[in-house]
Amino acid sequence: MTVADLPCAFLRALRLRAQRLYPAAAVPDVASLAAHLCGIQAQDPAAAALAIRARTTGLTAADVDRARVETRAVVRTWAMRYTLHLLDARDVRGFTALLGPTLIRRQRARHAQLGLNDVTAARALAAIRTILGDAGPLTRAELMERLRPHDVPTAGQAAAHLVSRGAMEGLICLGPDRGPEPTYVLLDDWLPSPGGETSVAGATVGDLVLRYLTAFGPAQPEDFVSWSGLGLRDTRAAFAALGPSLVELTCGGVTYWLPASRAPWLDAPEPEGALVRLLPAFDLTMLGYASRAWIVPEAFDREVNRGGGMVRPVLLIDGVAAGTWRLRRAARSAVAEVTPFAPLAPEVLAALEAEARDVGRFVGLETRLDLF
Repeated sequence: MTVADLPCAFLRALRLRAQRLYPAAAVPDVASLAAHLCGIQAQDPAAAALAIRARTTGLTAADVDRARVETRAVVRTWAMRYTLHLLDARDVRGFTALLGPTLIRRQRARHAQLGLNDVTAARALAAIRTILGDAGPLTRAELMERLRPHDVPTAGQAAAHLVSRGAMEGLICLGPDRGPEPTYVLLDDWLPSPGGETSVAGATVGDLVLRYLTAFGPAQPEDFVSWSGLGLRDTRAAFAALGPSLVELTCGGVTYWLPASRAPWLDAPEPEGALVRLLPAFDLTMLGYASRAWIVPEAFDREVNRGGGMVRPVLLIDGVAAGTWRLRRAARSAVAEVTPFAPLAPEVLAALEAEARDVGRFVGLETRLDLF
């Protein structure tokens, strides 16, 4: 099935709907959303929680913490692009098995620069298995201190690459926080039963492509490559093999793909009224595609990403980045400080005030809106 030239605004609406931003909806739990989204970017845990807030109704930051630390329904670990994500616990082993070999291989030169060739890294990870088995959870500093007698590099970036490689090999993950510091645990201790995984060790690139398109489509192979870190050749082959399961559509002469199960969305009306969301730093809408041009006007791209990999929190209006914002917290209250790129219409301002209140509900602090 091929659909010819959709308006770009409708392409945005389809992506926002797939991302659960239009409309935000009640979900049974944090893990269900993490599974649908194929993980939530989580190098900043507070931003990951706010990404969940923007896509749900009723959940709170405390629910996210409980799901990660108490019930362990979600796990914070390295996954796509060798970056930290919050994953449905049932996905962790499958994702690392599928992504790990490729992403670790691409880090081999950097690992060698740090003194972590394959032999040294294997020795280090074997020691980590024993250390965490005996004494975990441990902070990174505590873990590196115990590794020093094993004659492996532990200073500077070597420490970061050791723990991330251990996670990508399915050995460790992040455990409970100790104050501001995360700790590391053995994955098999943290999630002792491997039963019930939603993506088993035999999952293919095609399986992940279909899940990606369900959460991010319409999209192209290049988008999947940018999101996952896997190679373009295997990705294109997976798209081709999935042909009967996909809908092909165009926008501005460019071809995109959508799961056939989403075909009814093509006949759905566009959202009515102002769609306003306060998205966190590193939101999936900014990092899930090869380009942000579909959502960030070129004139404001440097406002959203000023370099160094820092993607700022964004005010989204009708699927377009229309400003930046930050949440300033105090002991008993908070302020959502928003800097629009242009003056806001009255109906947008009313929706934005409601968003700021909902941020406050989520974090458990009365929150007011300030415009700059």
